Amino acid sequence: MKNKQFIMWCTTLLLAFTAVNAQKKAKNAPIFSNVVYEGMDQVYKDNPLKENEFYTPILQGFYPDPAITRKGDDYYMVCSSFAVFPGVPIFHSKDLVNWTDLGGVLNNVDEFNPHDTGISAGVYAPGITYNPHNDTFYMIVTAFSGGLGNIIVKTKDPKQGWGSPIKLDFGGIDPSIFFDDDGKGYVVHNDAPDKGKELYSGHRVIKMWDYDVENDKVIPGTDKIIVDGGVDLSKKPIWIEAPHLYKKDGSYYLMCAEGGTGGWHSEVIFKSDSPKGPFIPAPSNPILTQRYFAKDRENKVDWAGHADLVKGPNDQYYGVFLAVRPNEEDRVNTGRETFILPVDWSGEFPVFENGLIPLEPKLEMPKGVDNKTGQDGFFPNGNFTFKDDFSADKLDYRWIGLRGPREAFIEKAKNGLKILPFETNIKEVKPTSTLFHRQMHRSFSFTTTLEYKPKSEKDLAGVVALQNEGSNYVFGVTKKDKDYYLVLAKNTWPRRQGEIISETLASVKVDVKEPIKLQIKANGDKYEFNYSSNGTDFENLGGVLSGAILSTDVAGGFTGAMLGLYATSGNDIQPNK
Repeated sequence: MKNKQFIMWCTTLLLAFTAVNAQKKAKNAPIFSNVVYEGMDQVYKDNPLKENEFYTPILQGFYPDPAITRKGDDYYMVCSSFAVFPGVPIFHSKDLVNWTDLGGVLNNVDEFNPHDTGISAGVYAPGITYNPHNDTFYMIVTAFSGGLGNIIVKTKDPKQGWGSPIKLDFGGIDPSIFFDDDGKGYVVHNDAPDKGKELYSGHRVIKMWDYDVENDKVIPGTDKIIVDGGVDLSKKPIWIEAPHLYKKDGSYYLMCAEGGTGGWHSEVIFKSDSPKGPFIPAPSNPILTQRYFAKDRENKVDWAGHADLVKGPNDQYYGVFLAVRPNEEDRVNTGRETFILPVDWSGEFPVFENGLIPLEPKLEMPKGVDNKTGQDGFFPNGNFTFKDDFSADKLDYRWIGLRGPREAFIEKAKNGLKILPFETNIKEVKPTSTLFHRQMHRSFSFTTTLEYKPKSEKDLAGVVALQNEGSNYVFGVTKKDKDYYLVLAKNTWPRRQGEIISETLASVKVDVKEPIKLQIKANGDKYEFNYSSNGTDFENLGGVLSGAILSTDVAGGFTGAMLGLYATSGNDIQPNK
């Protein structure tokens, strides 16, 4: 305990020092204003909504690994966040169509601090469950930072925040928790086979533990493998994971992802008369996948799996799951997104309706529900425009930090938002002074107005398009000798090892006496970086560039591309000679 308190004290001291250091630089901090993100995907233009329809994905952009629960008419859904802060985004809905962003579950940096974590570590694959026996919500997740491991947090009301993380004594990943009718609790998760019993690469198992509800811990010695390998071990299935346990009509159902998060991803289901098995796979597996269809199909949705079920309006079951929407080069820049489908559970096993044919962008609304997405504070989907002049008292939750809280480097200004520059730059595995917005469309523009006068070549402020620390574009204003330059640089990480290679692609002298507009614009795989000195007419810098380094399949990892307002006093980008 003393050691933990010392670590927390050191963390708090480090953050305080960083904040003080940033405050010293506040006088030279850039001011960003009038941010406009506009989505322009052709699929939504070609498929306008009718009165009784809504779009899926329901959460566009980097919102993977959804899990969902229900209390009465309230639905709560969580997703993976990796090294983004706050951790584990959470949304609320009354009808599974209109969602409100509640921020992040893990929002206390003293308790969850991914400051030295690779962008695809942090926390991932959460589970969320409401326990009616004690009127409590549980969020359980694997945390790859600060030595946390598998943790659980609780609350009576997700809208009012969550308790402190409770460390659980088991390994593996992708945990979820289930409460039976008798009040007993069980934790299921992905793990490696017992030592010496791994049969092939990708061989995994699903384990179960009894859960001590009174003391919030797994009960030692109760662990049991309930699925070995997957549906058919003889076929060497890979990456059985993301387990969720349900009870219906006296029987127990275990639903898992199988095939890995990629082109062979799927969802499978097992049944048992006991929560501890044996679990028998359904003869109709998989119950959701997109792996069998033509690679060049129109409006392709792929990688479907990692699902969770909930009984929705009118007692109709629904399933939320992840999938991707590749661009014309089959690259995944928007990352893994949260989709939804109705589920037919009229027979013995649940089946995702139309989940075994190419997925469509629209669904029929649940009866009695109105589509208010993008209105009245509900999260938007489809094509939409998000504008922010930072005049609101509260910063919108869709603005996020990386490896640390956004509050450590932002300060409200009279005409916008100050970004207090850290000495770290975008290539370092440390908190950066960057305010991020997810890329939520294949075709979009992201435009902001920058007021900034750098003092030296170490100073830079502008925008970034980022997949990870070694796969990004930087577009910003810096100084060289007595002149000011707008520079466009590309950071790449060959084979994701060794040093990151920085290349200045283009630069131009600019006058910093007046604000400058910066814009990132994409049409599928084609990205452009534009600027305007007069606030109206845009000029391109660097030509048309490939978005390959912003795609998951090229850059690696589990996140999607993010667009950021960036400042640093540790710049190493130089203008072209």
